[in-house]
Amino acid sequence: MATIFLTPSPAPSHPFRPREPCSRLSSVIKCCEKTTETISNSNNGKPSFREKSLQMQQDQTILLPPRPRRIILVRHGHSEGNLDESAYTRTPDPKIALTDKGKAEAEACGRRIKEMIEKDSDDWKVYFYVSPYRRTIETLQQLGRAFERKRISGMLKEPRLREQDFGNFQDREKMRVEKAMRMLYGRFFYRFPNGESAADVYDRITGFRETLRAAIDNGRFQPPGDRNQNMNVVIVSHGLTLRVFLMRWYKWTVEQFEGLNNLGNGEMIVMEKGYGGRYSLLVHHTEEELREFGLTNEMLIDQEWQKLAKPGEINYDCPLLNSIFTHFDDEHCES
Repeated sequence: MATIFLTPSPAPSHPFRPREPCSRLSSVIKCCEKTTETISNSNNGKPSFREKSLQMQQDQTILLPPRPRRIILVRHGHSEGNLDESAYTRTPDPKIALTDKGKAEAEACGRRIKEMIEKDSDDWKVYFYVSPYRRTIETLQQLGRAFERKRISGMLKEPRLREQDFGNFQDREKMRVEKAMRMLYGRFFYRFPNGESAADVYDRITGFRETLRAAIDNGRFQPPGDRNQNMNVVIVSHGLTLRVFLMRWYKWTVEQFEGLNNLGNGEMIVMEKGYGGRYSLLVHHTEEELREFGLTNEMLIDQEWQKLAKPGEINYDCPLLNSIFTHFDDEHCES
């Protein structure tokens, strides 16, 4: 296992190095359908959903598309803006390019992704989503050098994956003041003048997440009739955008989001299918790696549950309940 190095957001300089993937279970995973659910009591006294049970019975005869094996999140390589923040005063943010260092980082990331996924089988493929900004497009171009054409199932430029908007041309000194104010106000809710807050990014990422889930359920990543169990989705985006994506996917709180560290340039974090079919960070990464990324004990407990649970299941033992409803402790003492 390699050692990872993380730096506090917003200006990371050390890479996040994932370890070698652990053993995995490959199976046909059935996705849940969205239905209007009527709650009834089961024999064991726990709530059950009649419509969902009927759907599961139907799914036994209808073979649904297999879910992608992994969702791999990649931050763009070192850019002109990382090298010199004054670049934002003369170049529009969407037109900031990679440095030579960033191109090398992206190419190395592509090789690491290929090495990770080609160990599973001979029929693996990748599908790319990418932010339309220049530095992310150039990252994908360099990253993609590791893959033959037959391995690439498709690619989509997705505007909702763009960087947090800090305004148009940025005044360097004013931006330093604004970023200091953000730390005082709160990293999630502070909105930059003429720009966005992380909460605004959360709203558009919510829309992208629903698009991605629909694509997963519909088997969009491969031609009709193909049932490749080893499809991998790669999302090339920006540091804050990727952290917000994880926050939205796993329903992390604002406080948990604000405790996360940024990925290094050209580095990745891997969501991989667990034994039940849900995506967990603990399948590929170790507990130590995720703690360095900023996950708390509660978040790690949930990731362990994600590794074993099936799509559609709900974690009724969510630790967040105990942090909100503090009177549970009193009830325990009285009993």
